Amino acid sequence: MGAVGLLYVGAVLFLNGLMLLGKVEARAAGVFNLFVGALQVVTPTVLIISALDDTATILGASGIYLFGFTYLYVGINLLGGFDTTGVGYFSLFVAVMALGYSYANFQILGDPAFGVIWLYWSFLWGLFFVLLGLKRAQITRYTGWVTAIQGWVTAAIPAFMILAGFWRNTGLIAIVLAVFGVVAFVALWPLTRGREPAGATPSTSEEPRRAGEGTRHRPRWT
Repeated sequence: MGAVGLLYVGAVLFLNGLMLLGKVEARAAGVFNLFVGALQVVTPTVLIISALDDTATILGASGIYLFGFTYLYVGINLLGGFDTTGVGYFSLFVAVMALGYSYANFQILGDPAFGVIWLYWSFLWGLFFVLLGLKRAQITRYTGWVTAIQGWVTAAIPAFMILAGFWRNTGLIAIVLAVFGVVAFVALWPLTRGREPAGATPSTSEEPRRAGEGTRHRPRWT
């Protein structure tokens, strides 16, 4: 069941990445964030209730709430046009907790591949903190690309491999993920620097909507 939810985490990360890159309108992305956020709250609740005091299962399921609450928070923010600071500082909490879950996957749950994936997520949510909490708009494009790529690499592809029975040899998968992450995200940095729209800053409040306005809005995260 957790793998099914992870598949749709891939979809929402990909969509949010495109939103940050200006390819998807913010309110449209907000609706899908609510869908996936609700799924990622229901899923761990069912897993924990059915775990029957299996501490490993409960540990693994507990981290899913971090993402469920993130997507619900983001969806409400995007639809309501609220200030991004709350989402940003919650992302800092997620980034720190993700380090703990990475350690748990390496040392307790015996899945080094997801140990690396949790490091990916810690990095990504750290970027969300800088972008949304500290309002450093100059990393918008970089964050958008990292988000979209992680949607596939950390969620959609691993989820499909688990569902199809291909999630084996997690040690090798961990090495491949680690090498790919370092190479891809380091290479992206110079490619995305200096490409932000002039004067781009994270919005602190919703601009008044004019009746009949037909122009496409930029994402409210940027």
